[in-house]
Amino acid sequence: MNDAISFEVPWARTDKFDPPSVFASLREERPLARMVYPDGHVGWIVSSYALVREVLSDPRFSHSCEIGHFPVTHQGEVIPTHPKIPGMFIHMDPPDHTRYRRLLAGEFTVRRASRLTSRVEAVAAEQIGVMREHGAPVDLVATFAKPLVLRVLSEMVGLPYAERDRYVHAVALLHDPDASPEEAAAAYEQAGAFFDEVIERRRKQPEDDLVSRLAADGQLTTEELRNIVTLLLFAGYETTESALAVGVFALLHHADQLAALRADPAKLNAAVEELLRYLTVNQYHTYRTALEDLELDGEVIKKGDSVTVSLPAANRDPAKFECPDRLDIARDTSGHVAFGFGVHQCLGQNLARIELRAGLSALFRAFPGLRLAVAADAVPLLLRGSVFAVKNLPVSW
Repeated sequence: MNDAISFEVPWARTDKFDPPSVFASLREERPLARMVYPDGHVGWIVSSYALVREVLSDPRFSHSCEIGHFPVTHQGEVIPTHPKIPGMFIHMDPPDHTRYRRLLAGEFTVRRASRLTSRVEAVAAEQIGVMREHGAPVDLVATFAKPLVLRVLSEMVGLPYAERDRYVHAVALLHDPDASPEEAAAAYEQAGAFFDEVIERRRKQPEDDLVSRLAADGQLTTEELRNIVTLLLFAGYETTESALAVGVFALLHHADQLAALRADPAKLNAAVEELLRYLTVNQYHTYRTALEDLELDGEVIKKGDSVTVSLPAANRDPAKFECPDRLDIARDTSGHVAFGFGVHQCLGQNLARIELRAGLSALFRAFPGLRLAVAADAVPLLLRGSVFAVKNLPVSW
């Protein structure tokens, strides 16, 4: 496999906002390329928009933990196949995946998410107050993006934000490439025990939240419900707060686009979609396993082969988006895959959009002079985790 690229290659970013440059040549020359994973097994990586959508929508590619394995963890260790974990439906195929997804779909519709808009806007306003009280310069990640998203998500799910110290550490460690497996496992266990406590509380005294409704429904065991809470929190927190923080960074860096948004606030929805496409914070841990021998783009994929799909590369494909490396809030972004594609497309995308719109609107309305407090090249990027993020974002106004 002399033509196979290393798993390490697609991580090698050369610019603060752009995916690795290798994807440009891969899309043109071999959008389905061989890739060597850290354990030595050879699979594939997909970089074109068309092929990414094809793989993610083809039922012959599985996301089940019983069939495939995580190609690599943050610590460089391969997780082998293992029995499915009740409730952890992201790593299941239909019909198991379908059963859990249907139970949750009603909680994340456009209508239900829209009902949360006023609450999200109120939380954003409160965090703006925290920023003002602190005074400039301030870290936008710690004072605005993280608390906004965590407060909203915790309230929606049913986790007491006042007790966040019992669960938020586990979320951070899950996405931290430098965290030790032992530390992450201990934090994960602590968070799970707390979720069990919350589930029991809601069974005795239900409130207007997801845990209360699912507990009252009676179709899920405590183990299933705990793992669903874990999945929703771990999938919805770091991704959305990172998209918000990096989105602000991108707009402050691209002054023309920020000026266009300020001149016409009606462009906010389009700006959010363009930032989702342009940044694609869900990086390289989207993969599938072939359930059978099949042909894809003229190549034979063998049963059991790992296939990684690059969402960032797909969203920068010039065959789909004109001048894709340019941030342009006026462009047509329809069809972008920032939230994935197919049956596993992000369940919480409607809520994420509301959080992003409310966050950006509140910030740029409250601080007409919002600007970076350090040079753009001095902003510390987190590139190796499953989520593209900034460690902190110092701003002034």
